Amino acid sequence: MFKEIVRAEIWLQDTLESQETIDTLAERLGYSTSQVRRRFRQHFGMSPSAYREALRLEKASRLLIHTPLSIRTVAGRCGYTNHLAFSRAFLRRFRHSPRYHRLTGREALAEAAARAGSAPRPEIETLPPCAAVVAREYATSETLPPPRRWLERLDGYQLPLPGASERAAALLLLHDPGPQSGLPRLDLGVLVDGESAGSLPIPPTLRLLELPQARCACLDLPGPQRLHDTLVALLAALPEMGEHYNGDAVRLVRSESALTLQLPLLDGEETQR
Repeated sequence: MFKEIVRAEIWLQDTLESQETIDTLAERLGYSTSQVRRRFRQHFGMSPSAYREALRLEKASRLLIHTPLSIRTVAGRCGYTNHLAFSRAFLRRFRHSPRYHRLTGREALAEAAARAGSAPRPEIETLPPCAAVVAREYATSETLPPPRRWLERLDGYQLPLPGASERAAALLLLHDPGPQSGLPRLDLGVLVDGESAGSLPIPPTLRLLELPQARCACLDLPGPQRLHDTLVALLAALPEMGEHYNGDAVRLVRSESALTLQLPLLDGEETQR
């Protein structure tokens, strides 16, 4: 049932703003609610409901630190329909208020950026929609496999994939880029042609991921070794450019010529909310 529990974890991640219940999840997996709760706790050390709340609050933490969005807007984006319920949940998780978290988080980011040094100025690009075949792993940004091994995580799936050239770019999605993430998750795989992606025979250990159009701050990296320092410096520099990280998964794309960091950004209109 491990593959189903991984599917459950991904479903919880993808439905943060939804009010769907664990009963819905159990029905989708074909198991009883009690089975899903028990097996999920065995693998992740907490109930599905607690895990979803932890995901919501981790995202809230990123939005508070990296965006000018109001606390009420942050709460809504993280699935909380009641501002007071959000503040109480945040206090339980972080032992301080959202407002205090925003202040101290930005101070800590500035200090970390000073230690990391400045990052080159990124290119702001609107990336078109794309698709990828990926495998889920539970690892932090400090334990990333080297780019040459990213495709090995496709569980022996025959390469090149239909709809992907022999030299298709490898993709890594880092869902929680914090250096001490409590919920480390990443996806590793290969970019494929979106038009033919729907006909790909995807084995149960992998999934087809459709990535929407996104505005990103793009920066070529010499290698993954300085990913953390570069990311910290970039996050600290973006507000001076009038840009803000939107809290979604950080993309790393390895092509023949470069390893590119793609940091998703808030749309301009969103910063006014």
